[in-house]
Amino acid sequence: MTERIYNFSAGPAVLPVPVLEEAQRDMLALPGVGMSVMEISHRSKTFDEIIGGAEQGLRALMGIPENYKVLFLQGGASLQFSMIPLNLLPEGGVADYVITGSWGKKALKEAKRAGEINVAANMEDSRYSRTPEQHELKLSPQAAYVHLTANETIEGVEWKDLPDVGDAPLVSDASSNILSRVEPVEKYALIYAGAQKNMGPSGLTVVIIRDDLLARAPSGLHTMLDYRTHVENDSLYNTPNTWGVYILNLVCKWLKAKGGIEGMQRENEAKAKLLYDAIDATDFYRGHAAPESRSLMNVTFRLPSEDLEKQFVREATAAGLDGLKGHRSVGGLRASIYNAFPREGVEALVEFMKEFERKNG
Repeated sequence: MTERIYNFSAGPAVLPVPVLEEAQRDMLALPGVGMSVMEISHRSKTFDEIIGGAEQGLRALMGIPENYKVLFLQGGASLQFSMIPLNLLPEGGVADYVITGSWGKKALKEAKRAGEINVAANMEDSRYSRTPEQHELKLSPQAAYVHLTANETIEGVEWKDLPDVGDAPLVSDASSNILSRVEPVEKYALIYAGAQKNMGPSGLTVVIIRDDLLARAPSGLHTMLDYRTHVENDSLYNTPNTWGVYILNLVCKWLKAKGGIEGMQRENEAKAKLLYDAIDATDFYRGHAAPESRSLMNVTFRLPSEDLEKQFVREATAAGLDGLKGHRSVGGLRASIYNAFPREGVEALVEFMKEFERKNG
């Protein structure tokens, strides 16, 4: 197959075609270098320019203040589930976790290995269909930090307004919605995200950390688990994911040409509205997330029966609409429509949904 289909996968996910085309042109040899980016030294001047461009691209797009460090790491968000409490949760302290879905639960499991954790809210009673209201949060008076998952990829639930956590540092897993909407970085103490949804290929993790938090890390941490190691070595203590950083640099340039995050947010809101309107227009389709907590990135919905859901996935895949099966842990259907996902693909899905209901409703 040489024609591209519509990729609704939750991650690794769709990348911008112009980025793929530029990477393809330079796959064998970067201009003026004579080697692929996957072959050059991570300590070369060429790669210095690439990683510097990626950092400056993120800083410009997100408005990252100077007192925040930008790190390019590995291990995915899953490794950050451990690094965060190991670095930020002091002995005898407590950290607050707000659980709005499957990834929050995974973060909580790892944090409990490192110290005392207070579950400030757990939305399990709602089947993880919404984020909590302010009055539902049971925050600790002196929390070392408050952790939330900005967008739950599996359940399709997204925070629309940040909770008031007082003076406690706010930590966010932004893996599935980073760069998708305007965010006040200065309201967070730490933001982390796997790249494989909105920023680049799998294998790269971005951490944005306020520099005053670095002093919290205890002495004696394993070298690779200490944020200070990576800050002091400009993310080059060990060999980074050079290809991932290169693609991220290109994605930042693509986003800038699209009108920055402001322009991207407008496109994302329009795409999501098109799909949610189709779901709400009929009783045949049923959205999972409460309307006030619906994700712009991951649209989750059900059909009247599991057999119909399986049939929907089979026929959609045959029609060039791939990756619509819901996560194995919750079932149903999920359309991931990240930044690079084209509006035409959403329109094609909506037309498919209408025809599928006509035949099976």
